[in-house]
Amino acid sequence: MPENKVEHMSLLDKRANGVLMHISSLPGKTGIGTLGSSAYAFVDFLKNSSQTYWQILPIGPTSFGDSPYQSFSTFAGNPYFIDLEFLEHDGLISKEDWENVNWGNDSTSVDYGVLYKERHALFAKVQKNFEKNIPSEYYDFCNYNSAWLEDYSLFMAIKDAHGGCSFDCWEDDIRKREGDAVKFWYEKCLNRVSYYKMLQFLFYKQWYALKKYANERGIKIIGDIPIYVAADSADVWSNPKQFYLDADSKPIEVAGCPPDGFSADGQLWGNPVYNWDYMKNNGYSWWKKRLDMSLKNYDVLRIDHFRGFDSYYCIPFGSSDAKNGFWRQGPGADLFSEIKKTFGELPIIAEDLGFLTDSVYKMLDEVGFPGMKVLQFAFDSRETNSGYLPHCYKKNSVVYTGTHDNDTIRGWMSAISKDDLEFAKAYLRADENNLAVNMMLTAMATVSNTCVLTMQDLIGLDGRARMNQPSTVGKNWKWRATQDQLSESVGEFLRRNTVLYRR
Repeated sequence: MPENKVEHMSLLDKRANGVLMHISSLPGKTGIGTLGSSAYAFVDFLKNSSQTYWQILPIGPTSFGDSPYQSFSTFAGNPYFIDLEFLEHDGLISKEDWENVNWGNDSTSVDYGVLYKERHALFAKVQKNFEKNIPSEYYDFCNYNSAWLEDYSLFMAIKDAHGGCSFDCWEDDIRKREGDAVKFWYEKCLNRVSYYKMLQFLFYKQWYALKKYANERGIKIIGDIPIYVAADSADVWSNPKQFYLDADSKPIEVAGCPPDGFSADGQLWGNPVYNWDYMKNNGYSWWKKRLDMSLKNYDVLRIDHFRGFDSYYCIPFGSSDAKNGFWRQGPGADLFSEIKKTFGELPIIAEDLGFLTDSVYKMLDEVGFPGMKVLQFAFDSRETNSGYLPHCYKKNSVVYTGTHDNDTIRGWMSAISKDDLEFAKAYLRADENNLAVNMMLTAMATVSNTCVLTMQDLIGLDGRARMNQPSTVGKNWKWRATQDQLSESVGEFLRRNTVLYRR
């Protein structure tokens, strides 16, 4: 296991450039991007393009809706990312086992239904071969990660035994983790528990090897941490006191966003909110464990919905929309003051998008983390003083053209009003043919210390390559690049302008 060494915040104090592309979007022959040869080739692409950062989305196992922001565990890795060719090299499957499977009909889109069926059928073969000659490192891995691995593996095994049902549908005794019930289910599901432990061992073996390869070539990984965890997760099931739950371990209030000009009903995320009083009284130990793992997995952390640490929107559990929610006070800078006592200065990017109050600005100033500037938010012709316009930026910030929740630049251009488009064209000194390129160059030219461009925009794709459209289900998180799209011309554009703008 890698040592947990945290670099000083100076990592984000230097001018640097990076690319946002999730692991799932890497090219390959097995239905989804993996930690295999395409990932190593992408690291080489970044190095040859003079980049510093590879930004990815959360790497946890995805649940309903396939969103990386709704995971069965904040500690576990997504088994879909385990590379099958590497498993073949390790003697755990044959080439015929994986090469002859139909992993989907579109190499530019992930078919999660096919993955769910075929990956687990293949992993059953892996388990049989793995258990014939279990490596000693497996036992070391299990011991080192026992604090989360035991609960996660048992949680997933019991879930399988219940046909995939959410844990709030389980029998009372195991839902509440009563001692006899835990022992009974562990013995009943022992083979399946071992299955999930094996998958985590294989995932992290491949992940840490890839991260080491990237770091040795000067590429740092920016990892994404959702502020909340999924209601149906090993985190909630095994740590109920950390969350605002009732006596039956069901949420009392859930997270979301209030109604605004974009959504009359608001956004109902459904994640259980934290019991911040309990967390503070035990020294935020759960958050420290979470960050400890994250700092092993990544070089820089981007924390999603950072304003939720100042105040957070709560909605009564069972509500059909977010209209009847209300605001509660979060821990504020106290959480990070306590965390810094353990870890020192933290390499954190604060996702500070959306409506910010004076108290949020005060918290951001206290913690000192760089916030985000998104160029697509800058060109609202009705705004007279947009903080997202490049001339308003400060060095301690991270500039994006768009995030995983935004459309591609080309898709954005086709969706905005004529007035907004004309404003963007005038500001960026562009016409519709070169606006996307000029927006990326403008981002790189800003004073922001860190600039991150999306792979879809670098390739020049339209809205069909959008990664996520918030508040929709069924069409998101699917986009994949093809190998020929990661071309030398894209690399040369990055390399030339990274040098030009001293990044």
